[in-house]
Amino acid sequence: MTMHAAMRDAAPARPDPRPGPSSPERPAAIACRGLWKVYGPKAEKVAREGVDAPGHVTAVRNVSLSVARGEMLVVMGLSGSGKSTLLRCLARLVEPTAGDLRIDGVDIRALDERGLVRLRREKMGMVFQSFALLPNRTVLDNVAFPLEMRGAPAAARYARAREMVRLVGLAGREDHYPRELSGGQQQRVGIARSLAIEPDIWFLDEPFSALDPLIRREMQDEFLKLKGMLHKTIVFVTHDFDEALRLADRIAVMHDGRVEQADTPDRVLLAPATDYVASFTRDVPKARVVRAATLAEAAPPTPDAPAAAASATIAGIARMLVETTAERLPVIDEAGRVLGSLSRARALDLLFEDDRR
Repeated sequence: MTMHAAMRDAAPARPDPRPGPSSPERPAAIACRGLWKVYGPKAEKVAREGVDAPGHVTAVRNVSLSVARGEMLVVMGLSGSGKSTLLRCLARLVEPTAGDLRIDGVDIRALDERGLVRLRREKMGMVFQSFALLPNRTVLDNVAFPLEMRGAPAAARYARAREMVRLVGLAGREDHYPRELSGGQQQRVGIARSLAIEPDIWFLDEPFSALDPLIRREMQDEFLKLKGMLHKTIVFVTHDFDEALRLADRIAVMHDGRVEQADTPDRVLLAPATDYVASFTRDVPKARVVRAATLAEAAPPTPDAPAAAASATIAGIARMLVETTAERLPVIDEAGRVLGSLSRARALDLLFEDDRR
């Protein structure tokens, strides 16, 4: 990306929606420790000893992570990295071989089948790459289906279904059948259906990967709007690093069943934990992702220097950086409080690094 492109693409700062990991103030909605999924006749022994064995496939390898309430964790990696298996383990769609797994503090590995079904019906929404719509049912009937399975009265479930159809922008298509919809519209029906039960936790496994690039971008835009409105805890799987950077509060990069790094997009780019993570970030234009708040330091700003919004990307303030002569710019939050100062030289280095690429 050239400097001119950075200035051309500069956009008004928006609030930074990316919370940090769980804490006492923000308890974990999902937490796992030492989670393994091994396929093979002696799977438990492989997990216990932590050593691969012939005839066994280790899909998830000693994963420990947590997802705070209201946080969106994007799990990304190449095909075969274990990302989809990890999501299915977290929802207990597949049984982990070993490890501790809790939803809102409840040990869900200890739940019987009835308790697990109740948990999924009451707390979890799921969207997968395959739309899995019922072809003989209308849009409205598809969205209302999980409420029908829950035993909700017809009037209540159809009122909720209409609300969700409006939410995903399909008002007026309630009586259409899946075959009459585009791929993007079908995926919106799947999203509306998963939201109909008002889940606290939302699992999405490559929901946009089967869509054309333009429709995919449109669906990402719509998803960001929904995320801002609904404040769900989300685990989102993708193989697309650009998609992960765009959507995530934190990214968990997987390789060979391991989580190589779980951190904010800014820190994954600026401080990759392993060579494998570095290989994903090498060609990413960092100035379009890294925010002023990430580079803020405790040093006092230059008097009368223009202020940079904490949530603004470095590319977003490119024109300001070029036009000012101030060495340090104040970085401010939404309330106008000064959080620190941004080194103009360091920010320009990041822009020029993208120029040199």
